[in-house]
Amino acid sequence: MPPALEALARAWVPRLLPFADAASADLPLARLLRLSLFQVSVGMAAALMVGTLNRVMIVELHMAAWLVALMVALPLLAAPFRAFIGFRSDHHASVLGWKRVPYLWVGTLLQFGGLAIMPFALLVLTGDGQLGMAWLGHLAAGLAFLLVGAGLQTTQTAGLALATDLSSEEARPRVVALMYVMLLVGMVAGGFVASALLADFSDKKLVQVVQGAALLTVFLNLFAAWKQEPRSKTRRLKTDPLPAFGPQWRAFIAQPNARRFLWATGLGTAAFNMQDIVLEPYGGEILGLSVSATSALTAVMACGALLAFALSARFLMRGADPIRVAALGALIGLPAFSAVIFAAPAEAPWMFRTGTFFIGFGSGLFAVGTLTAAMGLEGKSHIGMALGAWGAVQASAAGLAVLTGGALRDAADHLAMSGWLGPVLQTPVTGYGTVYHLEMLMLFAALVAIGPLVRRQSPQRAVTRPGTRFGLADLPG
Repeated sequence: MPPALEALARAWVPRLLPFADAASADLPLARLLRLSLFQVSVGMAAALMVGTLNRVMIVELHMAAWLVALMVALPLLAAPFRAFIGFRSDHHASVLGWKRVPYLWVGTLLQFGGLAIMPFALLVLTGDGQLGMAWLGHLAAGLAFLLVGAGLQTTQTAGLALATDLSSEEARPRVVALMYVMLLVGMVAGGFVASALLADFSDKKLVQVVQGAALLTVFLNLFAAWKQEPRSKTRRLKTDPLPAFGPQWRAFIAQPNARRFLWATGLGTAAFNMQDIVLEPYGGEILGLSVSATSALTAVMACGALLAFALSARFLMRGADPIRVAALGALIGLPAFSAVIFAAPAEAPWMFRTGTFFIGFGSGLFAVGTLTAAMGLEGKSHIGMALGAWGAVQASAAGLAVLTGGALRDAADHLAMSGWLGPVLQTPVTGYGTVYHLEMLMLFAALVAIGPLVRRQSPQRAVTRPGTRFGLADLPG
């Protein structure tokens, strides 16, 4: 390469590729990007489950929203076990001398198994099996979602731990931040690819898309892990016993504002995630959007989250209060949900898509702000506990919110269509509108919980300072 072109590349590549400076001599950029492919497979599967399949099962297959919500919530409710998975991979005694790769492989097998079962479950649900056993299809679909969810959590935990092991201490936050960006890239790509492939929707084509995703998952994860983790005989040795969990948890929760912070995190996370199960069905049933158009909504939301990630990085590098960043995300969520609600009477799909984009944007700001605040809680000995508590609260709140959103939509729709709420509300919009209005109420509650945290934050205790690099070292998917 000519010297002038090489100098130009060195000057502009870090600007065009986020976190390109995370690479080092021991972990070059090509190897780092290859390792990050496991995040692409996770994002692709998440977009498929949350975006495409829940709309198809509710609108095309006429399944009850509460049942679909239960299926989608199963992987989210399993997310708190990531701490246990990480602990086991830290102390795994492998005959081959690996500690991360076995768990990454098990997670890949679970992902593949769930996606392999899913097409047959969908065939039974559509009636193509002609067995008259719809309950078997529901059971198989639930099992498929559970397997895929468990695989996602296992793969992501082991993969992020492997990335942390391979990176230097200085570059570690930037490396894992790149992994999070690749997760969102996977969601965007998965959403748009599913949208393009399902433009001419049919049951058989949906099965082919799911089967293709299963094969692509195995290929991406194998390619990502190939010759990444070095073997070591010392990993077969037993480690010292870990300290008791109870005393550490009591010391963490006794910190000032720790309970309020966790409540704020749970309320905001639930508010932003309750609509996950009804977003695509709302677009299909109320606004008349095609499967292809609604499949792209997950990608639109992920684009909003990517923009929020970039802007929050800039804010925090300049010394912004992370709690204020989280509060800004909650505030942006209010007009975003309003746009989604008013899209139905206005018959404006563009308003619906705009609201969806800013829901992702607000959710991204809220997640980044609360995680960065968790990193800055008092006491260095509580940082790991704080991040674990943040992840557990966020995952549990998201799972319960998804389940509640589906059940609430069904209940409100039944009351409205039965005439219990009066002739004005006797419309399918009522069930969906109830969920979105509740989410706005929960955002107000999250802002009330956040308020005292903002007032008590002093400028001297900002988590990041101007001029420092920004990285989300432990951001889960």
